[in-house]
Amino acid sequence: MPGILPAVIRHLHQPLFMVGPIVASIYIGQILQPLFGILADHFGGKLFVISGLVLCVGTASLIGLSPNVWILIGLVLLSGLGSTAYHPQALAAARSISGRRHAQGMAVFLVGGELGRGCWPLLASLIVVHLGLARLWLIAIPTAMTIPWLLRIVPTQPARPLSRGSISIRAHLKPFLILVGFSAFRNFAVFGAIAFIPIMWHLRGGSLIQGAGILTTLLVTGIIGQMAGGTAADKWGRRHVLMASSAAMLVLLPVLPHLGGAWLYIVAGLLGIACFSTYSSTLIIGQDIFPENRAMGSGIALGFSNAIGAIGLFPLGYVAATMGIDTVFNFLTIACVGMLLMSLTFTRRAHPAMH
Repeated sequence: MPGILPAVIRHLHQPLFMVGPIVASIYIGQILQPLFGILADHFGGKLFVISGLVLCVGTASLIGLSPNVWILIGLVLLSGLGSTAYHPQALAAARSISGRRHAQGMAVFLVGGELGRGCWPLLASLIVVHLGLARLWLIAIPTAMTIPWLLRIVPTQPARPLSRGSISIRAHLKPFLILVGFSAFRNFAVFGAIAFIPIMWHLRGGSLIQGAGILTTLLVTGIIGQMAGGTAADKWGRRHVLMASSAAMLVLLPVLPHLGGAWLYIVAGLLGIACFSTYSSTLIIGQDIFPENRAMGSGIALGFSNAIGAIGLFPLGYVAATMGIDTVFNFLTIACVGMLLMSLTFTRRAHPAMH
């Protein structure tokens, strides 16, 4: 969606301030991810992996057929719900086959997501420019081809029915709040950059494909960040990775909107490495905070925190329309300050998994 967002809002005759609500709709349903984590652990198997993937991609492929913005937002919400159902069980399965190097194994798994998220903005923009929005259904073909293979090779998770009261949020409240606080600041900054980099380029008069190309650069280099962050966390500690990533984002984000030419792509690539280097660490921390239900812990670290961060996107479109795109990036920079401050609270006293 972000790579083709300028074309979508133009096609539906929507003002700039609708960018925030549309992008927030992608992630807001993920607030239910802890619930899906509980259900995934309760039922086991791989139902949520397959059905979530089908719902996510199937509804996203219909975006180009939306006759108005409300149908568009409905499809985006359903796509986000599919992602919500998919991730807790998939993340638990990834950990179960990653051996002792949990952060590194999680990073390898997340590379798949980042590769897809990185390539599709550019590919979707090529489809829109050359074939039109109505042909976006073509993005569903790879998933349809992959489903039979996934049914055979996705690990089947054992059912783990939970007894009443076996998960105590109160007992884990302090590390829970620290983890969600850091992740919410991070996701607001990352999602804001993903949403408004193509808009920034569009406002400069650049083409849709070029704007999507800048975004693809940021997201694909995020693969390097995933692998490097996971490996560094296993070797030097998770807290240090969180601190280093926060500091790098704080330096790179405010510079980005003032660049052009090759430097814009270079800084976007470095920003991508910084943005995504912490995801495997926070996922492992979430799973370790809630060892009685690792899928729910994944849901808190990823989906729930995604939704909290996405709430902040609602007013950003209004900020861009009334105060300018540079002000948007100023708000994202403030979020990076919040990340850095929160990373300092990841101590062994808060929870052993944090340091």
